[in-house]
Amino acid sequence: MSFLFRLLRPLLHLLPPEKAHNLGLWALRHHLLRSAPALDLPILRCKAFGLAFPNPVGLAAGFDKNAVAVNGLLAQGFGFVETGTVTPLAQPGNPRPRIFRLSEDEAVINRLGFNNGGVGPYIRHFRRRNKHSGIAGANIGKNKDATDAVADYVTGLQAVYPFADYVTVNISSPNTQGLRALQQREALAQLLSALDQTRDACAQRFGTHVPLLLKVAPDLEDGDMKDIVDTVLEFDIDGLIVSNTTISRPDSLKSGHRNETGGLSGKPLSALSNATLKKFYSWWRGRFR
Repeated sequence: MSFLFRLLRPLLHLLPPEKAHNLGLWALRHHLLRSAPALDLPILRCKAFGLAFPNPVGLAAGFDKNAVAVNGLLAQGFGFVETGTVTPLAQPGNPRPRIFRLSEDEAVINRLGFNNGGVGPYIRHFRRRNKHSGIAGANIGKNKDATDAVADYVTGLQAVYPFADYVTVNISSPNTQGLRALQQREALAQLLSALDQTRDACAQRFGTHVPLLLKVAPDLEDGDMKDIVDTVLEFDIDGLIVSNTTISRPDSLKSGHRNETGGLSGKPLSALSNATLKKFYSWWRGRFR
């Protein structure tokens, strides 16, 4: 796989980033890439939220927004694959161009804006996955023009619950106006209360407990992080995903695209996300079930 990547990378970089992304997704959907079975070594196995992962290296949400290539992605050796973000209604996302390569910085900036086909097509694709091929999660969000954000998340949870191994509540993308405000204590409590009740109802209906995770941003003050931990612990939330992309721009960035609007990911995010993870863990440790 590494040889194939070295061969194809220069060719893919001749294409605009979003076209290259879509081409890769198409190839995976049609199983045109050689499979690489997941590393299943005892030292790499881990358990979390009641799930047994063959290894801790997974693919985050954002690559396969419509769950069209779950089996192809799991065949590449990931310990898990998270699909989405999916919103109740289809939406085109932000105007193009909206993905930028920062090659000199080993990074990407995106402002896709939850572009997806909505929960209907998403579920039709997701339910076709081979449940024996690995762990697959569903990442849910709200529509850009939603007048009731909580209702959108409830709709998303109800739709994906019977099919996903776990569900991630995305309130931390920087590319949907007002989304990150849901990380504030009062708004977060209202959202988690509704989702907690919805998950309980779904668990009774389908006879299974699906882990519910919250995805947070790295651009948080210490007080905001403490508020999130305290609020999450009031409800039956199984864990946090730390973190999403950042709106900050390190001074070290060299690329001409460094000032594009959107979320920065890749190597420059590493230090910030690890520092945020360390802080969340220090407040969470000993308080998590």
